[in-house]
Formats: sequence, structure tokens, C-alpha cells
Amino acid sequence: MKNILILPGDGIGPEIMAEAVKVLNVANDKFDLGVELSHDDLGGAAYDRYGVPLADETLERARVADAILLGAVGGPKWDTIDPALRPERGLLKIRSQLGLFGNLRPALLYPQLAAASTLKPEVVSGLDILIVRELTGGIYFGQPRERKVLDNGERMAYDTLPYSESEVRRIAKVAFDMAMVRNKKLCSVDKANVLASSQLWREVVEEVARDYPEVELSHMYVDNAAMQLVRAPKQFDVIVTDNMFGDILSDQASMLTGSIGMLPSASLDAGNKGMYEPCHGSAPDIAGQGVANPLATILSVSMMLRYSFNEVAAADAIEQAVSLVLDQGLRTGDIMAEGCQKVGTVQMGDAVVAALKNL
Repeated sequence: MKNILILPGDGIGPEIMAEAVKVLNVANDKFDLGVELSHDDLGGAAYDRYGVPLADETLERARVADAILLGAVGGPKWDTIDPALRPERGLLKIRSQLGLFGNLRPALLYPQLAAASTLKPEVVSGLDILIVRELTGGIYFGQPRERKVLDNGERMAYDTLPYSESEVRRIAKVAFDMAMVRNKKLCSVDKANVLASSQLWREVVEEVARDYPEVELSHMYVDNAAMQLVRAPKQFDVIVTDNMFGDILSDQASMLTGSIGMLPSASLDAGNKGMYEPCHGSAPDIAGQGVANPLATILSVSMMLRYSFNEVAAADAIEQAVSLVLDQGLRTGDIMAEGCQKVGTVQMGDAVVAALKNL
């Protein structure tokens, strides 16, 4: 039995999650996966229900689950609450407490969506990048962090960006392993010309590289990497970087593919137990309107079946179903193009379900 915890979250989270669950249920029947689902809340929904963004009982349910499927968290409704109780704190806590240090964010351009990218088709056609982001260290978790008022009345704040050798080593190994099953090409992104943490990062990545002589390793400063992702993105295959840089670069890479609404992600522990979620946020401005793109969440289901359960056939079938739906010309608003049919969240989910059933 595969026990999966469903955390719909906030904003458009419940809408997109409903479509992903429909697809997962069809895959479960079609491939006899033995999936059993349970549900709980995270983020703002958890704050409303439990008074905290991640309840202890929810965390315990996540610990015993075989995998977690998450929608999105956050929204203006909770902007004025205690910063320690904001929805995002629940997300950071569950990542940290479960040891989900390895974040895989693919940026894959479906050929049907080449026109949806803001870049010229010849620049992005055939794009297939994997960003490996360290997820439980760095500036998002570093201590000390503080906001205070100085004696002269001026406000100031500071954060800390720490990395240990072991943290860098384990994420580097994940990235090299991914490179080995792709095109044996890895670019490590840092800011080693300025930051001490990046200097250590580069040193440790070089050390890990000795165990992977077949992988071509390069280094790039993050500002140049951001430029190169727009100038010539297909030069990259696997990128490994720290928590903050990975957050920024993966969102930038998402727009090369036409929409962040197309991009899934996996956050894995040392044993490949993972939490799977779309790269996009909760999009409160369109929540409840039935127009959100569910494909990133549906593709997150595929990643879950592939990485946590090794159900390759089922994962491939879901990805093929998504491609077939795009072949049919069905588009949500974020990926709409001339000559295509605009559909809503439920209609897109239903189309993927139908395609999956017919495979």
C-alpha cells in the first residue's frame, strides 16, 4: 500500500489538487498502484483550523506517509498575522523536519507550447533543464536573523547565510547522480567571488566531482547564470545551487517554458521519500474562479510515482496524457495561444483523465 498525504493548501491549491487527485485515482486503477489517500491542511488553511501553519498532528501524519502531495500556500488573508505564524513558515518547517533537502525542479518545454514562451522559439525549442536546489539550509533557515530599531530610531534587519560541508556534499551528490542519468553535464551556480558560503560550496562541489569523472562540471556566478538562462538556456542540462539562488533561478527558468503553471517539483530526503508540489504559488488573485492551470500539479503526481515509488509506466502515462491534451489544442489562460481552445481548471483535469484512460 502506498500511503499519500494530500495537503491542498491555500488559494488555488484546493482547485488544482482536486484535478491532480482525479488523475492519480485513474492511474491507481489503471496500473494497480495500491494508493491510499489521506487529507490534512498546511499553511493558511492550517492556521485557520489549528492556529498554526503546521500542526504537530499534521507533521506526524507526514512522517508516516510514503509521499506527500502539496498544492500551494499563502495569500494576503494572512499578511497581518504574526510573521512566525505565516503560511510559508509551515512549508519551511515541514521541509526541514522531514529532511527534504533535495529539490528537483525540471524546466521542460513541451513542443506544443513553444509559442507561449516570451523568448523566440529557436532559443527555447527543445529546452530540458533540471535545477537541483538545496532546500533545507542557507539564508531561509540561517540564524541569527533579526529585525530591530537602532538607538537613532532607524529600522534595520539582517539574515544569515550558513552552509556546512555536509549539506553541500549531499546536494552535490544528488545533482551529480541526476547528471549521470541525463547528459553528464552539471553547472554549479554560486557567488564565490563575494560570499564565503559560496566559496565553501564551490570547494565541496569540486571534491564531489572526483567521484564522477564522466560528468562535465562547470561553475557560474549566479548573476551570469540568470543572464545566460535568457540568452542561451539550452547550454544548461543540470544546474545545482543553493536555496535562495535556486528559488529565483527556477522561477526564471519556468517562464522559458511558457508558464510556471506547467512546472512540477519534487523535494526528496535521503531515501527518496518526497513532497511533490507545483512550482507556482497560491495565486490568490484567481482563486475560486476555476481558471488555474492544474498541469503542474498533475505532473507533480507523475514525479511522485517516478521518484518515490519507481512506478515508471504510470509516470510515463501521465506525462503522455498531458502531451496528448496539449496536442488537442486545449489551453488554460496562462498558456493560451491563437487557434487553441481555452478551458478552465476542471475541463483541463477532465481532459487529462480521459486521455489517460484511453492510453
